[in-house]
Amino acid sequence: MTNQKKLFLLDAYALIYRAYYAFIKNPRINSKGQNTSAVFGFINTLEEILRKENPTHIAVAFDPSGPTFRHELFEQYKAHRDETPEVIRQSIPIIKDVISAYNIPILLYPGFEADDVIGTFAKLAEKEGFTTYMMTPDKDYAQLVSDNIYILKPKSMGNDLETLGIEEVKQKFLVETPDQVIDLLGLMGDAADNIPGCPGVGEKTAQKLLGQFGSIENLLVNTHQLKGALKEKIENNKDLITLSKLLATIKIDIPVEFDERSLVRKEIDEAKLSALFDELEFRNLGNRVFKSKPTEVKKAPVQGSLFDIFDGESTEEKKYSTLSDLKSTPHSYYLLDNEEKIDDFTSKISCCKIASFDTETTGVDPITAELVGLSFSMKENEAFYIPLPPDREKVISVLEKLKPFYENENILKVGQNIKYDYIVLRNYGIEVKGKMFDTMVAHYLLQPEVRHNMDLLAEIYLKYKTIHIDELIGPKGKNQKTMRDVPLGIISEYACEDADVTLKLKNKLEAEISKNGLENLFYEIEMPLVIVLAEMEISGVRVDNHALSQSSKEITNQLINIENLIFEIAGHPFNINSAQQVGTVLFEELKIIEKAKKTKTGQYSTSEEVLEGLKGKHPIVEKILEYRGLKKLLSTYINALPELINPRTGKIHTSFNQTVTSTGRLSSSNPNLQNIPIRDEQGKEIRRAFIPDENCLYFSADYSQIELRIMAHLSQDLSMVEAFKTNQDIHAATSSKIFKVSIDEVTKEMRRKAKTANFGIIYGISVFGLAERLTIPRGEAKELIDGYFESYPQVKEYMEKSIQNAKRDGYVTTLLNRKRMLPDINSGNAVVRGYAERNAINAPIQGTAADIIKIAMVKIHNRFKKENIQSKMILQVHDELNFSVLESEKENVERIVIEEMENALPLSVPLKVEGGFGNNWLEAH
Repeated sequence: MTNQKKLFLLDAYALIYRAYYAFIKNPRINSKGQNTSAVFGFINTLEEILRKENPTHIAVAFDPSGPTFRHELFEQYKAHRDETPEVIRQSIPIIKDVISAYNIPILLYPGFEADDVIGTFAKLAEKEGFTTYMMTPDKDYAQLVSDNIYILKPKSMGNDLETLGIEEVKQKFLVETPDQVIDLLGLMGDAADNIPGCPGVGEKTAQKLLGQFGSIENLLVNTHQLKGALKEKIENNKDLITLSKLLATIKIDIPVEFDERSLVRKEIDEAKLSALFDELEFRNLGNRVFKSKPTEVKKAPVQGSLFDIFDGESTEEKKYSTLSDLKSTPHSYYLLDNEEKIDDFTSKISCCKIASFDTETTGVDPITAELVGLSFSMKENEAFYIPLPPDREKVISVLEKLKPFYENENILKVGQNIKYDYIVLRNYGIEVKGKMFDTMVAHYLLQPEVRHNMDLLAEIYLKYKTIHIDELIGPKGKNQKTMRDVPLGIISEYACEDADVTLKLKNKLEAEISKNGLENLFYEIEMPLVIVLAEMEISGVRVDNHALSQSSKEITNQLINIENLIFEIAGHPFNINSAQQVGTVLFEELKIIEKAKKTKTGQYSTSEEVLEGLKGKHPIVEKILEYRGLKKLLSTYINALPELINPRTGKIHTSFNQTVTSTGRLSSSNPNLQNIPIRDEQGKEIRRAFIPDENCLYFSADYSQIELRIMAHLSQDLSMVEAFKTNQDIHAATSSKIFKVSIDEVTKEMRRKAKTANFGIIYGISVFGLAERLTIPRGEAKELIDGYFESYPQVKEYMEKSIQNAKRDGYVTTLLNRKRMLPDINSGNAVVRGYAERNAINAPIQGTAADIIKIAMVKIHNRFKKENIQSKMILQVHDELNFSVLESEKENVERIVIEEMENALPLSVPLKVEGGFGNNWLEAH
């Protein structure tokens, strides 16, 4: 295509809905509690077009608020659709403001939908020599495709932007020309828009009819050529078919004027867009969009400094941009660059009652990072920075002077992500002691769904814009510098600001913690846990490299065998890693089901969830699932774990994330140990590779059915409480009640179904979901759920009450007052509301389970210290704790761990822990 005039027409609502639902499970919530998912997703899509496609002309089309001509033709047009989610309704005006700030015209015409507007503009543009791209996931637009008009589908499921021209449309819909898509939709209907089509005629039949007759009009005058039931269907529904084609036809002649000058791409109104991004808290997006050019740092003495840090500033320093509000905020920042100044400072800080501290290092991994400098603040608007040389011995000599501060248990230490600084300092022989206040953890308790980085918190709570790290060392990538490369004057200013801002944030967040009744959760559980996690990360865990290497070879051979078997079943080789090719094999070649589920992009859905539901339909499905599972296992763990072994320690040091999940649970990264599969044999092999330290045993202790026990406590269901108090097998007891047989008569199959119901129901599983999971008819699934609630009536009452309370308050809490905000609980959209209702039931249970294991971890850590136990707690995975245990301490460790876990939080039912020893994780578990 040589045409230089490129017009991009965006279908606003289609892209906005797609963006919103992409974040439905993990919505983007800012500090004001505002769900910004739809806005963020839309801007991301817009930015991708502007950057990658470089349009010369662009516009965004919106549907009108009132009815269109199609509603006049057919009252039921789109009538079945759920109410627009409140978040989308609230996002539309913001998105329009964003589009306006981008200086992009909005196309909106009463009575006509966005596709009619886009269709008309596309055809008019074609006459003016444009190549037009219609940005939409909507299949209806395929009818408009021509030599100069294309569909541009947004990214989906890891795929890049997809362009559909004439050939792609013909292949996708199996039509002779794109305009036949109208006839196809007219015959088969369109569930998304409630276009009826011909009852009993699906896509395959419609394609066959069009192949024979070419159009609906030709079909309707030649029905005598049809036979049997199909002839009857077509003849009995001629009017409905004609109406459906009319409804499916995108108008290309609405009364508009095509003024190409109004569509020319213009410069962004940066001031307006920047203000919107600030309001929405889109900092990273703003940095990406504006890509501010560095400006010179002007000479400006720092108030109260011992000397002007910009004196004699080098050309190198002038490359750095300081976007912070530092210059306009009165402050006293001191650079302590000689022994005399450091000695004077250490004598003062050792006597203070409260101080914030921070470390500047060479990297983000605390186990390998080297210290570059230290910063401190004892009162607002005053801070100190001590630069450190690369020589480790000299660093240690400076730290020795600061030991009376770091190890003084009477000084309250304040930090942002203190765990990082604690680990870095421990690597230099300093153990930070005493009461601590982590601003990141504090904000996490207040607003678990949002981000907690210091730059963002400064803007929210202090209305202050900080110096950003990427201004000093550049964006992530191979050319990123380290803090050692940053001139002393710049790094001093940056580090002092960090310590100062952190202290100011503590003073704000402390009041919020108190106001929200979170003191116990923060000071007694989360803050002590910081040190527990830090010590676990420092300890690390050993892995058996030889065992992993053997597993890698075995699984690679298994993959080859399964791959050959899949090819044999399919009748030819294909790319098993391609969802598109798998879909073609399953649903077009093998035709394992009549109507295959498709994604919004029109591709066959071959997700794990879909394939799990098709396991009994054809032997190839189970083999593809097995292949995928092994492939993931190999790439994510078996081949990846050896690469993560620290050469200095010979161990893997996973990071335990305390402020990531909205439920309160811990997560882990590098590697993520929370997702190691445990049910299949190959997953078990990974656990076999985790081994204790030399001359130690591996000990694993796991809470038994903790979430069901919490449900029993919260609901106070008499039967469930009694079952746990009398130490019954809860799944057998449930099965006995549901199937109305004695416990002795419960079969393995009955127990399996009851177990699935037990765990599924506390996660709000539906009849359909239970039927899918157990591969049973929906009627039987309904009987199971009805029987469950009949057996445990107080559980049903608890679930209903949880939803009612959430609707009233907008949130739910755990037993220890951890909050989970549920802004969508009163949504008029059934899908959105249903997701929030399930969270209202489960969040208090899952969150309380998280609180309990955290309490246990802190208590075990303290007992080990008190009783001088040298064995180490090394891993936490869900409801399980793992230890490397000296053989001489075996009995003591088992006693302490089980004691503290079972007595972590008193409930009306006993907490039960199962523990075991072994030579590796698998044997112990």
